[in-house]
Amino acid sequence: MKYIDIHSHLNLKPLNENIEEVIFCMQEQGVATITVGVDYATSKMAIELAEKYPEMLWATVGLHPNDATASFAPSENEWAEFKKLAQNSKVVAIGECGLDYFRIDQPSSVPAELLRAKQKEIFKKQIELAIEISKPLMIHARPSKGSMDAYEDTLELLENYKSQKTNNKPHANFHFFVGNIEIAKRILDIGGTMSFDGPITFSEEYDEVIKFLPIESIMCETDAPFAAPTPFRGRMCEPWMVVEVVKKIAEIKGLPVETVEKAMLENAKRVFGVHV
Repeated sequence: MKYIDIHSHLNLKPLNENIEEVIFCMQEQGVATITVGVDYATSKMAIELAEKYPEMLWATVGLHPNDATASFAPSENEWAEFKKLAQNSKVVAIGECGLDYFRIDQPSSVPAELLRAKQKEIFKKQIELAIEISKPLMIHARPSKGSMDAYEDTLELLENYKSQKTNNKPHANFHFFVGNIEIAKRILDIGGTMSFDGPITFSEEYDEVIKFLPIESIMCETDAPFAAPTPFRGRMCEPWMVVEVVKKIAEIKGLPVETVEKAMLENAKRVFGVHV
């Protein structure tokens, strides 16, 4: 394997309907991936896929913030089941989890503050699980339009846990990073990393942050089946397309592609413990 896509959804349609073909294309390009869970069912499926293709797939277990509703409150039994899944040897992170305020600001009969509070409650449970079983967090943070609010609240929660007197603190990777340099500095201060996707290949909005970040704090992903990079825009995104993200990181930072390829593998090994 020459590349690793640290965040994809082989457990979602339409990728899971064509899994053999998707895996074949990944093998041809030398691409491994981490399949990310967004609820109990998709987390379980991610593990099943990782066990079926152990040399090139790993899994995460998590509850996406968009699943949080004002009345949603997982029982102790449900959290216990999540914990069982999370302890599987093929699980390399907890998530995706975090805070998503973008959709909360859409018209709704439920007050936004109530939904934000529920997201924080569920996120904190997953932070505590990550600490308990010593696995990193795969963070989903999406701010409301024109702000950095979801990042600010996510970081406040993580900074509080990092300040506790314990040697067991979670590493946090912020997936599909769209934050500014100030947010990036706060993530670096808690020892976190940021991963980038296809949009960096067709938008210059990410260039300043990517130039600022040390290569050791960057990872590459696709978020497949979403957000295909250039030159594949308009197609279903697949993990092998992460090659284009790696090339663009190299271009933006003025580094040889081979240097970035190696760094992306080393970063994934260090943070997620994958063996590519």
